[in-house]
Formats: sequence, structure tokens, C-alpha cells
Amino acid sequence: MTPFGFTPEDADDAGKNNGEESAEFKAMMAQMAAMQAQIQSQFASMGINPAGFSTSTEVLPKSIVRDTAKKFVTTKGSAPIGANDVAKVQEAFSIAELWLDEATYFPRSSEQGNTVLARTDWVDTTLSGWQSLVEPLALGLSTAIAELLKNSAAPDSEDSQTQLPMPVEMISAVLGSFIGSLLATQLGQSVGSLAGSVTGIYDVGLPLQDQAYPALVSQNIDEWGNELDIPMDEVRIFHALRESAGARLFAHNPWLVAYIRGAVSEYGKGIRIDIEAIQRQAQEAFEAASASENGFDPTNPESFAVALNSGIFTPEETPSQREALTKLETVLALVDGWNEVIVMRAAGDRLPNISALQETLRRRRATSAPTQQLFANLFGLEVSPRLAREAAGFWSAVSELRDVQSRDQIWSGILPSAEDLLTPEAYLGSIEIPDDLSSL
Repeated sequence: MTPFGFTPEDADDAGKNNGEESAEFKAMMAQMAAMQAQIQSQFASMGINPAGFSTSTEVLPKSIVRDTAKKFVTTKGSAPIGANDVAKVQEAFSIAELWLDEATYFPRSSEQGNTVLARTDWVDTTLSGWQSLVEPLALGLSTAIAELLKNSAAPDSEDSQTQLPMPVEMISAVLGSFIGSLLATQLGQSVGSLAGSVTGIYDVGLPLQDQAYPALVSQNIDEWGNELDIPMDEVRIFHALRESAGARLFAHNPWLVAYIRGAVSEYGKGIRIDIEAIQRQAQEAFEAASASENGFDPTNPESFAVALNSGIFTPEETPSQREALTKLETVLALVDGWNEVIVMRAAGDRLPNISALQETLRRRRATSAPTQQLFANLFGLEVSPRLAREAAGFWSAVSELRDVQSRDQIWSGILPSAEDLLTPEAYLGSIEIPDDLSSL
């Protein structure tokens, strides 16, 4: 395999200068080959085919995300979809959509798609959404590392301890690919784990597809309800209500998709790496694992692997990053809280066990929520159950103070902050437009 950053044409061009490759060029090629071999070894240890790892223009290689996720799903098993599954799910959606027409201002989604998914189908359906969501983080980290290397290579840099063995741009390209692949592997593991328990496309409360339509993972729905002393028809309708409500929300508020992805992008742009802190934390991590005694080496891919796996690249939060995280945490809680209120209103007394179903959902999310773990690993973000409860209380109060249309139209205006959730009446007063505008 050709070493990173070079192609056969590059080598030919280099040799034309003096009729043959210089000793310096040969040494550089050897160093690049050594780095590539080390990277391949690292990926082989993580169960990824190293032959497929090469320089790519993708910040977050989609093939690695997909292959890793599919490996997890295959291990757990993905049952095929039968005609009986399709009939049961479609019946649940027919009932759910009818009930939701009375509970929300947003009409049912006009998009059409496969409404019954196997676990592997769910991975394929949501892969692009996960890719778009996490790419800004990979880009921010790669940019920060490139900046770190540039500063280290500067002649007047106080942080520069050794002369880098090759051009900074070359090292940055290699490490950018390496780090993107590591993040892709971590994302693939999380997506694959989610596929074994997620009940639908919008179960995680995120916009994971461009065409918003509801779909349920029938195998997971059955397993979800097996432990409950509740009729499966009720369980299926409950999840159909949640899924259809989520699809309606994102279908009729496309700006919300950009809002959520924008918050992640703002966080990624704010990533900065403190070389002294990284050296200290990397040294501690290496000593604890008996892996190294030399501290953090920006030219050594294994150093980055240990650093990423130890979470030591989580930067000191800047004010802009904290603001982005707060915005992301609040909007996720608002989506979750709105969905809960809509489902409770739509079900009413039609589902005798609706309260028990909602409580089961809360308990399971509090004890084992793969999405929460993913966000905690990538961003250090944990959406607290308290904030989700406050958001549900906010939407419930607004429903009582106003009507269904006024409540749902809040999504097209200025969203409430975390503080606003505690004072819904004051928030409503702050967004009202007075009849007499002369005072403005």
C-alpha cells in the first residue's frame, strides 16, 4: 500500500529534481510507511480491517461507521421482517395518526417510507443523520490538532521540544485520517448498540433522516414489551404515537434540524487543545496502562489512540462551547418533553396503561440510554432527567394557558431557555406582540 500523502506520481516528480530520490526523501517515505504500519496495527487491534484504512477526503469515514455498527448488530442478531410484523405496525400507526390529529397542530407527515424496520435497516436509514451530526466534532478536533502541530513546528515556539521529522501538513493529513477513523469507530459502536434497543427512527429525539416519516423496529418493540404485564397492542400503539409525533415535529420544523446540527458545529469549532494539559494527562494515562513512559508524542498515532480512548481530548470549555452545549441540552429536553405531553394528550383514556408505559420509558432511559452515553463520550453532555421533566411541565402548562396551535407554534419562534422552563407564563408574556406598537 502506498504510504499516506504520496502517490506513485508524487514520487516520480520528486525524483526528477536530481535524477533520483534524495536521501531525505527516502527517509521521509520510510517514516511515513512506519506511521502507516502503526496505524494499521492499531485498527487491526480494534477489529477493523486495516486494508480498508487509507487517506480519505471524508472527515468522518462513513464506511467505518457503517461496518462497525453492522458488526455490532450482527452479533446481537437482526430478525427479518414478516408480513405479520408489517400488518401489526401499520395498524398501530393508523390508530396513532388519527389520535395525534386531535393532540397537535402539526399534520401527519406527507413523506412515505418503510414503516417497519429490522435492526440492520435502522442502521442504514439513520446512518446519514448520524454522519451529519458528528462530522463537525471530527472536523473541529482535526483542525485543533493541525493547529497544535503548526505551533509545535514554529521556529520560535516555546512548546517545540523536538524537530518534527516531516512537513506539518503531511503529519496533519495522516493524523486527521486516523482521528476521523477513531471517532467513526466510536460512533459506529454506539449506533450498533442503539440498534439493539431503539424502538424507532425518532426514539432518540434527533433528526436522523432528511425525509421525516415514522418507522418502528418491530423486533425491539416486541422485546420492549415482553417484560411488561401490558397487552402488546397497547405497547405498539404507545411507540407508534411517540414515533409519529417526532416525525411530525421535524417534518414541519426543518429549521430545527439546522438548529441542532448548528449547536454541534459551534461546539466543534470551539475545540482547542492545551498541549501542556494533554502531555500531563497522556503521561498519566500511559503510566496507568503501562503503555509508555515518554508522554504525549504528536507524531505517534498510538498516543492519539490512547488519548481519545481515555477521553483526554475533552478540552477546557470555552464560554462559546458552554453556550453551544447548553443550547443543545435544552433543545433535546424540549423535544423529549413535547413528545411526552403530546403522547399523553393523544392517548388520553384510550390506553389504560399509558402512565405505566411512560414511567417504564423514563426508568429505562435513566438507567441505560445509549444516546446519552454517546453524547457524554463525544461532548461531555448529559441531558439530565430533571431538565426533561421541566420541559414536559413547561409544554403541559402552555397547553393549559393557551391552545394547541399556540403551543406548537412556539417551535417556529424563539425557543425557551432552561430558565424559561420554570416560568412558562412569564415566557409567554415575553414573546407576545402588543396590539399597540407605538411604544416600540
